[in-house]
Amino acid sequence: MTTGNLRRAVCPGSFDPVTLGHVDIIGRASRLYDEVVVAVLINKSKSSLFTVDERMDMLTQVTAEYGNVRVDSFHGLLVHYCKANDIPVVVKGIRAVSDFDYELKMAQMNHGLTGLDTLFMPTNPEFSFLSSSLVKEIATWGGDVGRLVPAPVLERLSARLDERR
Repeated sequence: MTTGNLRRAVCPGSFDPVTLGHVDIIGRASRLYDEVVVAVLINKSKSSLFTVDERMDMLTQVTAEYGNVRVDSFHGLLVHYCKANDIPVVVKGIRAVSDFDYELKMAQMNHGLTGLDTLFMPTNPEFSFLSSSLVKEIATWGGDVGRLVPAPVLERLSARLDERR
């Protein structure tokens, strides 16, 4: 399904913080689609390290090399966001079978609600263990996460954790 001649997809997530695994999936999706929207979920009930605006700023910075990626935010159901923005495909990175179990249910529900399709993209094995939660935990305890997040994210992560100490 296309919008005119434009093939569009969304990469949704919380991105708190952005990891190299996220950037890898976004970059690979940008080679498959004419436009990729990286959509940051606004979830007021979840305690986040970075604000939505900070996460959007970091994503914009680390995806700048991809001319067909734009960053946005949304709240509520992803299917509503996609319908309102005429986006027919979700791209999700899959690290392990446990991700697939959860994401398959979401994909089937989304398809049942509005016909939204999901493309599952296996992560680069180099990032198969990586999650934002793990990055935050390691960084909080003084561990080196420099090989796990883009340099601009590392700077902001270090500064934020220094503020909290």
